[in-house]
Amino acid sequence: MKALVLTLFTATLLSGCATETEALKRDHGYVLEWIGERPLIDNSHLTMTLGKDGRAYGNAGCNHWFAAYRLEGDALTFGPVGSTRKLCAPALMEQEHRFLDALGKVQHWDMSEVEQLQLWPAAGLPLRFWLEEG
Repeated sequence: MKALVLTLFTATLLSGCATETEALKRDHGYVLEWIGERPLIDNSHLTMTLGKDGRAYGNAGCNHWFAAYRLEGDALTFGPVGSTRKLCAPALMEQEHRFLDALGKVQHWDMSEVEQLQLWPAAGLPLRFWLEEG
């Protein structure tokens, strides 16, 4: 009986780990909803895709962005972020700057109770994304 309980406990732990790792989808888009404590400007569209090749990219609201990333379990970090150089309205540019700056501070990720991807900095509130439909 003791061996059966131990086997079931181990299987539960292992299946929980697999589910957690699989919760972060690669080569699939995410749409940003919040940057820390602030929601996005209406009708702005910021996105992120984590490629299986270790490259992340997306739309920062005005410009396209790209960076290398490293994923190890729940640890996630981004290398230096590059972007195209279009100019947009000042409010969009300020939001884009906050987003790109926040990416450089990400240290780990998790999924919320409502299946929202959260990218956490060392201090403060996370970037919150929804899985892009389609």
